[in-house]
Amino acid sequence: MPTVAFHTLGCKVNFYDTEGIWQVFKRRGYTQVPFEEEADVYVVNTCTVTHSGDKKSRQMIRRAVRTNPDAVVAVTGCYAQVAPDEIARIAGVDLVIGNDQKSQIVDHVERVRQEQHPYQSINNILKTREFEEMDVPYFEERTRANLKIQDGCNNFCTFCIIPRARGLIRSRAPERIVAQATKLARAGYREIVLTGIHTGGYGKDLDGYRLAHLLEDLEQIDEPFRVRISSIEASEIDDHLIEVLSRSRKVVNHLHVPLQAGNNWVLKRMNRHYTVEQYADKLSQLREALPDLAVTSDVIVGFPGETDEYFEDTFSFIQAQAFSQLHVFPYSKRRGTPAAKFGDQVPEDVKHARVARLIDLSERLTAAYASKFVGSTLEVIAESPIATADEATRGRLANRLADGDGRMLVGYASNYLRVAFRVPEHVAPEDVIGEVVRVRVEQSDAVVQTGSFTAQVTVPERVEFADDDGISGRMTS
Repeated sequence: MPTVAFHTLGCKVNFYDTEGIWQVFKRRGYTQVPFEEEADVYVVNTCTVTHSGDKKSRQMIRRAVRTNPDAVVAVTGCYAQVAPDEIARIAGVDLVIGNDQKSQIVDHVERVRQEQHPYQSINNILKTREFEEMDVPYFEERTRANLKIQDGCNNFCTFCIIPRARGLIRSRAPERIVAQATKLARAGYREIVLTGIHTGGYGKDLDGYRLAHLLEDLEQIDEPFRVRISSIEASEIDDHLIEVLSRSRKVVNHLHVPLQAGNNWVLKRMNRHYTVEQYADKLSQLREALPDLAVTSDVIVGFPGETDEYFEDTFSFIQAQAFSQLHVFPYSKRRGTPAAKFGDQVPEDVKHARVARLIDLSERLTAAYASKFVGSTLEVIAESPIATADEATRGRLANRLADGDGRMLVGYASNYLRVAFRVPEHVAPEDVIGEVVRVRVEQSDAVVQTGSFTAQVTVPERVEFADDDGISGRMTS
C-alpha cells in the first residue's frame, strides 16, 4: 500500500482540512506514516498569516524533500494559494494545489506520479462560491472534535491576507453540519468546536439561516456533548444569538470575541466593523444574560499609526472589560495588504514592549477570573496525563502536585480554564481521558487550576460504526 505523511501549520481550520484530506487518501488505499519517516507522498498544509508562517512552511517542505527525494511533495493551504510560484521554485516540490481543491488532491497526486512532472492547480479563490465538503468522522489522537462550518471571510481587514487565501464566505449546508455533529457525538467526542475562517459569519450566504439557527438545531441532538464556538465578532452578536446562548444546555460558557484594538481611530484604520463603545455594549449584554461567562480575545499591538496614547487606550479598555485571557500579537506586515503600505510603521522594539505589557495584564486577568471558581465544581473534559502536558502547566504544578503513579490528568472546563486533578484509585485513568468529570477547584492561578475529582459524568462505551463510504474508525462513546 502507498504511504502518505502530513504536516500542518496554522489554525484549527487547517488541521480540520488535513484530517479531511487524510480521509480522501485513506479511501484510495493509502496508509498514513509519521512525517519524519520515509513516505511515498508528503502533504504540507501551509499557513501565511505571518512571515513566520511562510518561513516555517518552506522549512517543512524542504524537510520532506530531504527525507525522501523520490516522494511526491504536495503543498496546499493559504501560503500555496497566495504564492504558488514562490513555492513551485523550491527544489523537489511536485504539486501546488489551491485551498478550494483539497478534496481532489489524490487525483492530482496520481497525475504527478503518472506523468512524472510537477505542476500547479490554483484557481481565483475569490470566485469560488461553494463550500468544499470533506467529511471527518473521527480525529486521530484528539479528545475534542473540530467541526468546520464555513470557509472564507468578507471583512477585508487592512492587516489581513486571509480573504485572498481563503476567498469569500461559503457556508456548509446545515443538514451536513448536524449529520456530522451527530456522528462525532456518537463517536464519543464530548466537545465539538465549531470552527471556520470567520465562524460567526456563518450563514451570510444562506437564505435567512444564521449561526443562532444552527445552534438551535445542534441543541436537538440527543447525545452528551458540549459545543464551543471558536470565534465570533462583536458585530455578529445579536439579540437572537444571546437568547439562544442563554437557554442552551450544550453551548459552553465561553466566547472568543476578537478585539484587535481598544481605540476607535485604530479600529477604523484596521477596517474593523465596530467601535469600542459598541464592543463594550455587546459584552455587557452577554454578561447580563450569561453570568460567569469567560470572554477571551485577540489583540494586535503596534499597528501602523498606533501611538503611545492609542496603546494606552487599548490597555485601559482591556483592563476595564476584564477578559479571562488574551492572545496578543505584534503587527506583522503582510505583502498584498493595505496596511503594509502605511507609512507610519511602529518600531519592533516598541511592539515587543507593548506585547510584554499585555501578556502580563492577560495573566493577571486570567488569575482574577479563575479565583472566582475556587470552591466551585466545574465539569472538565480530561485530555492527557500531567506528564504529557505543556511545559508551562507542568512547571506551575511542580510545587503543588506529586504524580508518581501517573494518575494526574489535566483538561479544560467549559469556561476554558485549564484544570488538573487526580483520578481516584477505583477509576482507570484511560477510562477518564476524553470524558466529562466533575472537579471541585481548590487552587487557582493564571496557568492551571487544581482540584479534587468528585464524579464521572460520562463513561466510554465501545460502538461499532462505518462512515458513508464504509470506512470504519475509532468510536468510543
